[in-house]
Parts: sequence; C-alpha cells; structure tokens
Amino acid sequence: MPNKKFDVVVIGGGPGGYVAAIRAAQLGLSTACIESEAYADPKGEVRLGGTCLNVGCIPSKALLQSSELYEQASHSFVMHGISASGVKMDVATMMKRKDNIVGQLTGGIKGLFKKNKVTLLPGHGKFVNREEERWRIDVNGEIVEATHVVVATGSKARHLPGIPVDNKLICDNVGALAFDSTPKRLGVIGAGVIGLELGSVWKRLGSEVTILEALPDFLGSADQAVAKEAWKVFTQKQGLSIQLGVKITKVETGKKGISVEYELGDETRTLQCDRLIVSVGRVPHTEGLGGENVGLAINPRGYITVDKNCRTNLPNVWAVGDVVPGPMLAHKSMEEGVMVAECIAGQKGHVNLDTVPWVIYTHPEIAWVGKTEQQLKNEGVEYRTGQIPFAANGRALGQGDTTGFVKMIACAKTDRILGVHVIGNNASELIAEAVVAMEFNA
Repeated sequence: MPNKKFDVVVIGGGPGGYVAAIRAAQLGLSTACIESEAYADPKGEVRLGGTCLNVGCIPSKALLQSSELYEQASHSFVMHGISASGVKMDVATMMKRKDNIVGQLTGGIKGLFKKNKVTLLPGHGKFVNREEERWRIDVNGEIVEATHVVVATGSKARHLPGIPVDNKLICDNVGALAFDSTPKRLGVIGAGVIGLELGSVWKRLGSEVTILEALPDFLGSADQAVAKEAWKVFTQKQGLSIQLGVKITKVETGKKGISVEYELGDETRTLQCDRLIVSVGRVPHTEGLGGENVGLAINPRGYITVDKNCRTNLPNVWAVGDVVPGPMLAHKSMEEGVMVAECIAGQKGHVNLDTVPWVIYTHPEIAWVGKTEQQLKNEGVEYRTGQIPFAANGRALGQGDTTGFVKMIACAKTDRILGVHVIGNNASELIAEAVVAMEFNA
C-alpha cells in the first residue's frame, strides 16, 4: 500500500461511494476508495459498482430487456405483420449477455478511478480511532489515515427468519439474477420493485409465477390510480398471481420442490414451487464498520444518523446512500456522493429529495416523482389533477402499446407541480421531464 495518507477515504465502492471518490479527486483532493466485494468476478478481484451494478439494477435491466424482446417476438410482432414462429429463449446466452454488461461497466469504473487518480484499496475498511485530527482506518490489517471519511457501505437483502436463503432454490436478489433455467413454478415473497421486476422476467419466459405480499395494499407507496391500473394489467392481462395480506408460516424444501405455507385471512394455504425468490426489502449494512470504536451514531433501524448534508455526529465523517435514511435508490446515492465531495472541498452541494424519481421497470413501466394524491389529502393541501391516457397519444398508438396514463398533480393556488405519476411504455424516460420541471419549480 504505497500512500497511506489521504484527504478523503471512501468506504464502499457502490454508486454513492465511487461517485463521491471520483468527484473528490476531480476537486483536487487525494482520494482512496475501499471495496471488499468481488461478486462474481472470474479472477476474484474486487468489483466496483456495488449492489446496483453487480447484483441489482443493471443485471435486472438486462434480463428485463431480453425477456421483453422474447415476449414481443412471441406475441406482439404479429400486429405489425411480422411472422416469427418457433421463438426460443436460450437462458445461458441471456445470462452471459447480462454478465458481459456487468463486467464492462465495472471495468469502466476502474478506468475512471485510474483517469481521476483515485486509489482503489481492496479489502474491508474498519474505523480504528482518530489521532491528530486524522481518522485511522484498518484495511485488512494495514492502517490508512484520512482527514475525511465517507461511509458508503450500502445495504443487503433482508432475510426472513425460518427461510434459509441458499441462492440456489431459495434466492434473494443475488441468486434470482443467476437462474440457469426457467423454473416451471416460481414463488416470490414480496410484491415490491424486485419481486415485480424479476417475477415479470420469468413470467414472460414461461414460469407460473405467484407473488405473496404481506401488506394489504398493492404498491402502497405509489399513487392509488397508478397502483390500481398496475394491478389490473399484471393480474388480469399478464397472468401474475398476486396474493395480498399474506402471512408466511412455514417454508420447506423437499424432493418435489419448495413448499410455502401461508395464511390468507382465515385460510391456511400452501404454494408449491420449484424456486422461491425472497424480496422483502433491504437493510443498511454497517456490520464490521467499527462504528462502535469511534462512537458513530446509528439509529435503532441500523441507519447512520446524518444531517441534510450527510454529515454524521463525528467530525469530518460523512455517510451516503443506502446506509442513511431515505429511499434506497442508486441515483439518490450518487447525488449524495457528489454533494458530500463538494462540501468537503468547501463548496455548497445539495440534494433535493422531493425531486428524486422512483421507477419500477415492469411492462408497463411505473414511474413517479413528488407527492401522491393520497399524501396531499392527508397533508390538507389543496390541489388539482389532470390525467391523460396513452390511448389518446399518437406515439403510443404507433408503437402499439397504449396501456396506462400520465397523471399530474398541481397546487390549486399556485399551479406549481406537486407530483407526476406515469404508468406506461417508456415511463422511466418520461419521468425525467417531470423531474426537471419540478426542480425548477414549474
């Protein structure tokens, strides 16, 4: 380890961490980034990009695209006069493509580190103490010193007691992105973003998919109009079986697959499946950080306590991304990473959480930014709404995909946009227009 003293040391090389490191280096600060995960690297070398790039956002989007093309070739080409008989999916090729994309992007981040002179320190980073206004960090037995430390250790999948995840038969996001074949019967615990996206992938490829959700409402964080439309499309048109208000009581594996026993109202039911995805949210990852050695404030839910600029209770220690309160979104983490780097450099960074968009990459896509109608009702805010279906849109008609609508909510007194909610093709791209409008108080 050539240089052991830095202006900034970032612990964690995910979206928040690597962006913070690069921006800090661009601002003239000597910077190092500590990363311990190799993920599925064939050489066993550490990989940058975190959960998002390696076992989350990026690989899931690759699989969603492949499965969507298969779905179109199998069912949608005919409306355009295109005949495509005998369409088959080679799962191994699909997975290889996904892995190549991940490898290309992780290598790209290493290239950016080299270009911007960020030192990559492979290993596990842990706080030791603070001496002479410099933090001492243990990296696999070597001590690194830093004036500022940015904690970006991310999150990990939440597992349920009594459900052993082996990432072969019973999988979290890691195993669910690496199936070697299409399961005949797929069970999914959790109807959130991961459950719906991966459930959609394997449904398109021929799986019989059943999703079990503990909450009584479907997509409770989305606007109710969007959630209602999504429920209709997913369950009635696409054939996803989604059970709400479920309590899982037992999960067993046997020769015939996996047996999931659950309660629904007064009934006890059993779901038989060949593979099971557990997607019940994520929890902040602070184990092994050594926060207790230095008095780092962590709240009862495991999040590092920070102010609006991501400062912790310790001098010159910052935290960004999934490890701090707020939405667990890669683009939110990146914004925080940039803000912290700029604050360290003496500039005035900021993040407006009110204009951070949410996207679910199902088909149709679901995206929103700002307040929902139910939130505004609860807050007693006077508002007006406008809604237009894609069935009235020429581009949507031309594409042959008219499912969904755009809903806008504005202040009744000022006309300022308070929320935009989209369900439909390319919702993930359309929502960017709304973000810009709201950021500039349109």
